[in-house]
Amino acid sequence: MDQETLHRVEELLGHKFQDQNILARALTHASSVDSRLDSNERLEFLGDSILSVVICQSLFERFEDYLEGDLTKVKSMLVSRETCAKLSRKIKLHKYLKVGKGMLSSRALSRSLAAGLLEAVIAALYLDGGLEPARAFILDLFGSMIDDADAQQTQGNYKSVLQHYVQDRLGGSPNYMLLDEKGPDHDKAFELAVVIEDRQFASAWGNNKKEAEQKAAYNALIELGVLDSRSSDDDETAAE
Repeated sequence: MDQETLHRVEELLGHKFQDQNILARALTHASSVDSRLDSNERLEFLGDSILSVVICQSLFERFEDYLEGDLTKVKSMLVSRETCAKLSRKIKLHKYLKVGKGMLSSRALSRSLAAGLLEAVIAALYLDGGLEPARAFILDLFGSMIDDADAQQTQGNYKSVLQHYVQDRLGGSPNYMLLDEKGPDHDKAFELAVVIEDRQFASAWGNNKKEAEQKAAYNALIELGVLDSRSSDDDETAAE
């Protein structure tokens, strides 16, 4: 691979490689070499794990009130092959992938190729400069998608909105008080209310405690003036 191509990719990645052979291998598809060990396949394997670690740590530190299930949903979306391929194309990284002649007109593997290339490049950054160059590249590239993922998770998640509001304004956390429950064990309904400091807000019923908590949080946000009940009706319906 020529020096001009390697320099362009270095500029794209924001990293000057000490060993450009690592970068050259990351840009080499198995179809263009005699031995697959000379391709980027092993780097893809490593890069996939590095990407997951960086994304998981970022989500863990950023979204302190997300449970494991919520974090897993966001992480799975961010590290998917579809997302990696999309971002690889966005920065036009795929233009620098060296493929065999038989692959030049192939479109069926385009998504897989682009995603694998991104993972291989992440591994190359890690091997050449350690975790920090890889982390910086990942967070810069995935930053806006992390923001979008947060917005999607928070929309309709009134407990999360209320949690952030109370922490920012009062330095504490809202509590959820179980007031009543009715119905047989297999079909119970629950009434809960939000309590913040000494103030109890309007209660709400739900078919399970999670649903009742969401509705109670919504009521508290309305009373606090954080949400406008008229503009939030559609969101409340979605939350139900």
